[in-house]
Amino acid sequence: MAEQQVVADLRENCATPASLLRDVAAAMADEMCAGLEKEGGSRVKMLLSYVDKLPTGREEGLFYGLDLGGTNFRVLKVQLGGNDKHVISRESRELAIPPHLMSGSSSELFGFIASELAKFVADEEQGTSLSNGKTRELGFTFSFPVRQRSVASGTLVKWTKAFSIEDAVGKDVVAELQTAMQKQGLDMHVAALINDAVGTLAGARYYDEDVVAGVIFGTGTNAAYVEKANAIPKWEGELPNSGEMVINMEWGNFYSCHLPVTEYDQSLDNESLNPGEQIYEKLTSGMYLGEIVRRVLLKLSLQSSIFGEIDRTKLKTHFHLRDSAYFCNAP
Repeated sequence: MAEQQVVADLRENCATPASLLRDVAAAMADEMCAGLEKEGGSRVKMLLSYVDKLPTGREEGLFYGLDLGGTNFRVLKVQLGGNDKHVISRESRELAIPPHLMSGSSSELFGFIASELAKFVADEEQGTSLSNGKTRELGFTFSFPVRQRSVASGTLVKWTKAFSIEDAVGKDVVAELQTAMQKQGLDMHVAALINDAVGTLAGARYYDEDVVAGVIFGTGTNAAYVEKANAIPKWEGELPNSGEMVINMEWGNFYSCHLPVTEYDQSLDNESLNPGEQIYEKLTSGMYLGEIVRRVLLKLSLQSSIFGEIDRTKLKTHFHLRDSAYFCNAP
């Protein structure tokens, strides 16, 4: 097949005209409303974050952070100076999660994280002492679907991306981390549980009071935004004084017949660890885009001589982020 025709067919099959994007946006809006109406009413979960107040930029003090959401996790220490000073100092460390811990047990995963967190704290506080005998405050960013009942507790709904630790589903991830930290002798209290989309929103609001949404396109994808509390039919109990509630959309599971799902996306989904789920995430996020590109390039090389005479060995090998096994079967 002529190279020009191969490219033309690819463009046609992958086209996303503005009219199609408007249909996708309308379908997303419908799913958002259904998710706010009742629990389980939509593939887009629209989870209550229990964050009803966002940073103002006036916060002061020493705080720790832990970010778990992909193949790596990060630990952070930050000194906030308030008002014009904002962030006085920031120290962080990023560590890889051994692949076997992504499908092992809950105690093994959180034990490893707590151990590395304890090492970070010990290194950062070497030669110093925590003033006033205060317990260290930790913000826990956990970028997987959780159902929260307070700002500092949440049960895991399901794993996404490369994780599949069955005994953690339905458990309070804050309690799991708190137990692991206690075993390490680490005097630290989890003050807030959020995901990376809520964290991105909060971090941006710290510098700009007009920010109303945070969006993540990383290993996975998600979004969070500020909703009026009285516009959430599934809300139970007294409305917060702020009149607002940050919604964790979990839009990675969004699906609509209007989504431009190609043959490459379909084959990737069929071979994934969770067929039929997280379709929007599989279309757009970093965990899958490299593999989609590989499939496109392989087909182009088989249908034409667009790349010349090449060795297709590598093109026939699944693309992986690091070493994690994201797919069940080889093509």
